[in-house]
Amino acid sequence: VQLVESGGGLVQPGGSLRLSCAASGFTFSNYGMSWYRQGPGKERELVATISSAGGIRNYADSVKGRFTISRVNAKNTVYLQMNSLKPDDTAVYYCNTPTLGPAGGYWGQGTQVTVSS
Repeated sequence: VQLVESGGGLVQPGGSLRLSCAASGFTFSNYGMSWYRQGPGKERELVATISSAGGIRNYADSVKGRFTISRVNAKNTVYLQMNSLKPDDTAVYYCNTPTLGPAGGYWGQGTQVTVSS
């Protein structure tokens, strides 16, 4: 199993970014996916989840209305569209397979998002 995140970077407050997570090594369309983040000095937190077919999505209260999780099963990719970014969104963002693999699932290497003026 391999999860490769991309799309992070430096953005000004109020800006947008779209993160991607390319998955391989398993039947992607059979599994729900999650995005987590870990900010400096903070614990890792769940940001958003999406069901295997994409019909059920859940978000942390801190990102509701600003972030959108989506997936394209034909591309084995899950996305996180992040709008109206705030400095508090600064973190390393990780892709995760919550129901596949060892306890806690598989993880990507993460992509850094920095929101700063």
